[in-house]
Amino acid sequence: MAVQRTTPTRRYDDGCAAAHALDLVGERWALLVVRELLLGPRRFSDLRAELRGISPNVLSQRLKDLEDTGVVVREELPPPAARSVYALSAWGRELEPVLQHLGRWGARSPDKPQAPISLATLVTAMKTMFHPPAAQGVRGTVALRIGHERFQVRVSDGELDVRRGVPERADVTLTGDVQTLGGLCFGGLPLAQAEAGGLRIEGDREWAERFPTLFQMPDVVQR
Repeated sequence: MAVQRTTPTRRYDDGCAAAHALDLVGERWALLVVRELLLGPRRFSDLRAELRGISPNVLSQRLKDLEDTGVVVREELPPPAARSVYALSAWGRELEPVLQHLGRWGARSPDKPQAPISLATLVTAMKTMFHPPAAQGVRGTVALRIGHERFQVRVSDGELDVRRGVPERADVTLTGDVQTLGGLCFGGLPLAQAEAGGLRIEGDREWAERFPTLFQMPDVVQR
């Protein structure tokens, strides 16, 4: 039997496809849930920990809404975990470039708050703010250790690939927290100051110095 999906009760009732997209993912916190799930399946508690300020009831409702619209699917992990996790559907993953475009647009606001970011924000921002001209003729791999998470960032002639895992070989390994790495890549934090704040560098120091230059924030709008 086919499962009938429902949509959120508050609708624009507008024939524009953009209006319908907002019917599906326009509720507060919805796109941030999607952002967190771009890194892969997450437990309810994981999402609560990363989405500062969201209440359990609101998170439950957003996950239900996104499930009902087909953006999110719930999966059951086999024993010994034997618990539910939430993941993006194939259609839901198509929202990644949408979030990247929104990120570049929002970064131009003079009112953008200086607030903590999540791990998913850091990874998405690397893809969003990557500046291909700065990476022309550059090849290398950066390993990132962030708490218990491991990522590999591969740069090859103007292209960037960020994914989970430990590379077989890395030019440099950066170990630090999300806020320090975010400041280094997007906030103009000098490398020496990042090290003073706990960033650890193993490998080619020149690569550590080059890495932040591969990202470029857009110009802020002048009022």
